[in-house]
Amino acid sequence: MPLSSLTAVSPLDGRYGSQLESLRPYFSEFGLIRYRIRVELEWLIALAHAPELAEIGPFSTATVEALRRLAVDFGEADAASVKAIEAETNHDVKAIEYWLKRRTPNNDEVTKAVEFIHFACTSEDINNLSYGLALEDSRAKVLLPELDALIERLAAMARENADSPMLSRTHGQPATPTTLGKELANVVHRLRRARNAVASVRMQGKINGAVGNYNAHLAAYPAFDWEALARSLVESLGLEFNPYTTQIEPHDSIAELLDAVSRANTVLLDLDRDLWGYVSLGYFRQKLKAGEVGSSTMPHKVNPIDFENSEGNLGIANALLRHLADKLPVSRWQRDLSDSTALRNLGVALGHSLLAWRSCLRGVGKLEVDSRRLAEDLDANWEVLAEPIQTIMRRYGVPNAYEQLKALTRGKGITREGLAEFIRGLSIPEDAKQRLLALSPASYTGKAAALAKRI
Repeated sequence: MPLSSLTAVSPLDGRYGSQLESLRPYFSEFGLIRYRIRVELEWLIALAHAPELAEIGPFSTATVEALRRLAVDFGEADAASVKAIEAETNHDVKAIEYWLKRRTPNNDEVTKAVEFIHFACTSEDINNLSYGLALEDSRAKVLLPELDALIERLAAMARENADSPMLSRTHGQPATPTTLGKELANVVHRLRRARNAVASVRMQGKINGAVGNYNAHLAAYPAFDWEALARSLVESLGLEFNPYTTQIEPHDSIAELLDAVSRANTVLLDLDRDLWGYVSLGYFRQKLKAGEVGSSTMPHKVNPIDFENSEGNLGIANALLRHLADKLPVSRWQRDLSDSTALRNLGVALGHSLLAWRSCLRGVGKLEVDSRRLAEDLDANWEVLAEPIQTIMRRYGVPNAYEQLKALTRGKGITREGLAEFIRGLSIPEDAKQRLLALSPASYTGKAAALAKRI
């Protein structure tokens, strides 16, 4: 069957393909080839501008611009040409070298230097830098903006609902009240910290030959400072230079990034399940969309499908992210090829993450707070005021304060009137009695509103 969104094996390219177009420039086969082209060209340009390597350059400004345009203008037809060469060579990076030798500008400068394309490089010199660039670019242009949008929407929602009292549930049971905004603020704070961890990972790179020692480089030019040139190139690409590697860059920074993304995903998984639960309790209504169906048999249903979709994709994403983070830094001796196929799934792991973030944001956008339901739940649970009552009793030395409230409320609840009668009979100062009598579950929220407003 011809490949289409209907025949694709992966839902990332099928059902969800339109939602993940923004990742294709970075993690598709086309994207990988284009990054490899860029790295090969930048290495050639770096060689040409080293005065000690007189056989190569220097290149004129026009030649440098023409070479860089090969990467900028690289299109699908060019990628297909590379793949055709790969079908002959059975080697993807060697196919890049051959394609470049055929497509470099036809001038004396490049003709003299053409055999220095891929000079002293192993495939991993090109690949590690390409993946590093793909992760850097996708993080800056797609992943962080998407995560930031979700965080800011939740922060706005937290501030909007800072004063909306809500019954807490610890162990699933009625507990000390909070506000809806404060509970969202908790998530925002966690997500900001997780987001900063994702943003702060420095992607590393190397270009030091077959086993990381510049062996071939020094065989050709023994007196040249190859490590300095390698560092200069890697840093010019916006990556951190790793001076100690085997044939492969050990992928520790990739593992750090994937771990950071998975931790952000875990926070969102917690949020998805909580919001799902609040919808179930009726704390939120969901906005209706004309034409949508909630159930194929129950016409009344409005299901929290966005949070369920997000939860499912977060599970898949984290399974992949954690496998890759564990697998990629492990390589037998100086190199085995098991990382190669694993690296091609970076986009899959990040794609499921991106789907989950967008589903969560879509779900949040459908929520409407039901203040009446929040108030009903609070008013049905006056026993939660046992905490402040026994705490104030302790302050004023009333014996067995906790035990008295336990006997009064545990497992049976109590009415407003019952609590008021108990309070009036306490041997505590009158002003303390009046403060307790003025309390309600809706007003017993501590500093929740202030905390939510400053998020």
